[in-house]
Amino acid sequence: MSLRFFADHCISNFIIQMFRDAGYGVFRLRDHIPADSADSVVISKAQELDSILVSLNGDFADIVAYPPANYKGIIALQVGNHPEIMPRLMATLKDYLSAHLDVNHYKGKLLSVEVHRIRVRE
Repeated sequence: MSLRFFADHCISNFIIQMFRDAGYGVFRLRDHIPADSADSVVISKAQELDSILVSLNGDFADIVAYPPANYKGIIALQVGNHPEIMPRLMATLKDYLSAHLDVNHYKGKLLSVEVHRIRVRE
């Protein structure tokens, strides 16, 4: 099975297009649930769609609130207040994804994506 992502409401069209250009499937939150849905609804929908959640929402990087072992994968993009880093951050993520194409690699993991590294927590 190829990689599929569920893009939280905060994920831009730039990021969605990057995933699609790389050949990955992407579900947009707004196509499935209201944009103001609670985080618990968002992550449940990602699971229902058998997808890896991608978000800028720091709440999903909280391993106490969202233990990675309970999910099919969470990618937390660490942008902070610096949107100018997005192209470099996405290049880092794109390289990682192309080296890890098996969907099972992401199950039970939180990937915190920074410009120069990706921290993986289980």
